[in-house]
Amino acid sequence: MSKRTVAFYTLGCKVNQYETEAMKALFIKNGDEVVEASESADVYVINTCTVTSVGDKKSRQFIRKAKRMNPEALVAVVGCYAQIAPDEVMALDGVNLVLGTDERAKIVDYLGSVSGNEKRKVVGDIMDTYDFEELQIEGVSGKTRAFLKIQEGCNQYCSYCIIPYARGNIRSREPFNVISEVRRVVAHGYKEIVLTGIHLASYGKDQIDIDLITLLEKLNEVESLERIRLGSLEPQLIDSDFVDRLKKVDKFCDQFHLSMQSGCDTTLKRMNRKYTTAQYMESVRLIRNAYPDAAITTDVIVGFPGETDEHFNETQAFVASVGFSEMHVFKYSKREGTKAYLMPDQIDEQVKEARSQKLIHLAEKMQHAYLEKFIGTEVEVLLEKVSGHGKFAKGNSKAHVTVEVIGEGMKENTLVVCKVDDREDLRLIGRLL
Repeated sequence: MSKRTVAFYTLGCKVNQYETEAMKALFIKNGDEVVEASESADVYVINTCTVTSVGDKKSRQFIRKAKRMNPEALVAVVGCYAQIAPDEVMALDGVNLVLGTDERAKIVDYLGSVSGNEKRKVVGDIMDTYDFEELQIEGVSGKTRAFLKIQEGCNQYCSYCIIPYARGNIRSREPFNVISEVRRVVAHGYKEIVLTGIHLASYGKDQIDIDLITLLEKLNEVESLERIRLGSLEPQLIDSDFVDRLKKVDKFCDQFHLSMQSGCDTTLKRMNRKYTTAQYMESVRLIRNAYPDAAITTDVIVGFPGETDEHFNETQAFVASVGFSEMHVFKYSKREGTKAYLMPDQIDEQVKEARSQKLIHLAEKMQHAYLEKFIGTEVEVLLEKVSGHGKFAKGNSKAHVTVEVIGEGMKENTLVVCKVDDREDLRLIGRLL
């Protein structure tokens, strides 16, 4: 087969981004050339998200755009939307191949079996899948941070979430394969890795003699790896044993994205979340006792069905009592196929917007207060961009705070220590020591 140009359009989470990078590597290994999504290409791969109906809509829009850019192009739609609604995707004009959330390692072969207006659907029952699909990245843009997928699936079944039906049961990547990939990306020049998964806290629960903290301890021994960062975690994972062992993982970055969704126990129960606000706060206490300057970030959904003003006020007060370093606020969006879709007492959009704005304002105040704590302190920064012949640089601290550094002779992809002098909006300003 002659060399083709292949463009990717990716929606959704960091896991999707990893899977796109892995599929890119497959096409490159096949002798194809990867181009930007805005360019005319022979093949378009759309890696979809279906958390909300907006993701489905964006996927359909890009399919139409792809066929406008090149009417002769082959179009493959993969990922969560394709898994949840394969027949709907198959029926769209211009789609040649539909792959769900498995079998993506064979995408090059599957595309080789279709041409012109032919269509092929390869979507099985994801609930019958129990093996982790091995995909590997060769490299991503930049040379500092690599996202690595180590876990698939979710068994939580939160009442608002479609993802367990799109991703199936929990599956964990073999530790040997994780370590091998980490060594490979480090050999490519990466200093930092971010471990991701659909439900990262479930890592190892389907295996013997491995869990997330044990894996972190093993990765801490990888030579030339400087930093290990984690994706989203459930508060139930954070207990005294986990934190005590984590403190000995010296490459760990003290940034914790603790999933919350609501600060009201009544709402948490309706969401089918598996913890209370008291349990959540205990996790926060354990983290701050061990890591006083830790960044604790979270997500909050406002306007969940049945959320009264009193419930929202409880959430607002709880959020303020935690004092997050960063908080992402989402207005509840109905998703067909979930239990919450059929719940009574759906909230008016104007009420959702008002509540959202209140939390966004509170989030900004908390974030500024967190950043102010670093003024006058020394922080380690992994430099990502350097300009002015090494005099100006921008990078990230271990707590994932953007830091602009002034100095001499600085180089990209190196670790430096700087003294923080000031804060400008959401970034710190420092001098090289």
